[in-house]
Amino acid sequence: MSDDQTSTDSKLTTSKRRWAAEGKFLTGRISRPEAERLPPGQHLVKNWPVLDLGQQPMISIDSWRLEVRGLIESPLDLTWAAFQALDQSLKVTDIHCVTTWSRYDNKWKGVSTRDLLDQVMPKPEAHYVMLTSYDGYTTNLPLADFAAEDAILATSWEGVPLTRDHGGPMRLVVPHLYFWKSAKWLRRIELLPVDAAGFWEQNGYNMRGDPWREQRYSGD
Repeated sequence: MSDDQTSTDSKLTTSKRRWAAEGKFLTGRISRPEAERLPPGQHLVKNWPVLDLGQQPMISIDSWRLEVRGLIESPLDLTWAAFQALDQSLKVTDIHCVTTWSRYDNKWKGVSTRDLLDQVMPKPEAHYVMLTSYDGYTTNLPLADFAAEDAILATSWEGVPLTRDHGGPMRLVVPHLYFWKSAKWLRRIELLPVDAAGFWEQNGYNMRGDPWREQRYSGD
């Protein structure tokens, strides 16, 4: 193991111990039996429907950047090469769209959100995340949800690079929330002390979006 790997592992171990001591990312959810894999009001599909705000930005790998800002110890401004140099993870998760379709067992590759957070080190007062995409789309979520064990900044789906219509070259995937929270074409991640509404949240949708509680709209 190289010195760089040793340093990274040590930093990761230290931060994970601190998170465990503080209960940093506990959400209070209970485990769901297999019979409840499909949330209420959802139906299964085999394809992957395309939904967006009417435009799909063209982002070259050479110009792509990801900023991480806000209440963190180490702000980042990553190029594509720097992002690819981070530890890569594989996840298999479901998708649940607020428009009532779900798709099981999607295979993702990319950077775990927990690994990214280990790089930037959130400050104690950071409790929420605001996501901003290249098309101007925004959405918000609690830091605990962003840091879920299976959440990933995905660059690959089913073994091939993520296509432009599905948010490529990189999108967020937070499987336990409705999929509008999983911002496509992600450009900026900002950690905040208090919650703030994103695009759909300003337009009648729930601030959190838990599919098993059917938190589709404001007031659900």
